[in-house]
Amino acid sequence: MIEIHHLAKRFVGRVSHGEKVWWQPGARTVIDAVRGVNFTALDGQITGLLGPNGAGKTTSLRMLAGLIPPDSGELYVGGTNVRTEPRAALAKMGLLSDARGLYPRLTARENIVYYGQLQGMQIHAAEQRAELLAQLLEMQPLLDRRVEGFSQGERMKTALARAL
Repeated sequence: MIEIHHLAKRFVGRVSHGEKVWWQPGARTVIDAVRGVNFTALDGQITGLLGPNGAGKTTSLRMLAGLIPPDSGELYVGGTNVRTEPRAALAKMGLLSDARGLYPRLTARENIVYYGQLQGMQIHAAEQRAELLAQLLEMQPLLDRRVEGFSQGERMKTALARAL
């Protein structure tokens, strides 16, 4: 289960007007990227974050993954506090934001197994998991092909398997 309570993040930057940036001494702009977000994502259910561009969806997910610190609020993954134990919390979830981060010279199998090992899996367990995920995601023909040259869909399947 994922729980988020009163999550907030503010960015302070330079003053910008469209494409031009005006450098004025002391001029700062404050952007409340996330204000008071609360939600619970139950195990075994799909939860979506919906909103227009700039609503704070990506910023909220980056805080949940422990990539950026929140200004306030609490985030828990499986009862683990993301702020105090970010690596332990991240180990309890698979994060897939896009299909980046795949090594093009490795096969799909090698990418999946490598990331499994980075998360602490033994190589034999990671190899078994790659086989199971390949069956579930119907990607057996991709497993032993180099990621270089994959279509966007094939990269997404491989990235999903990596996250799982």
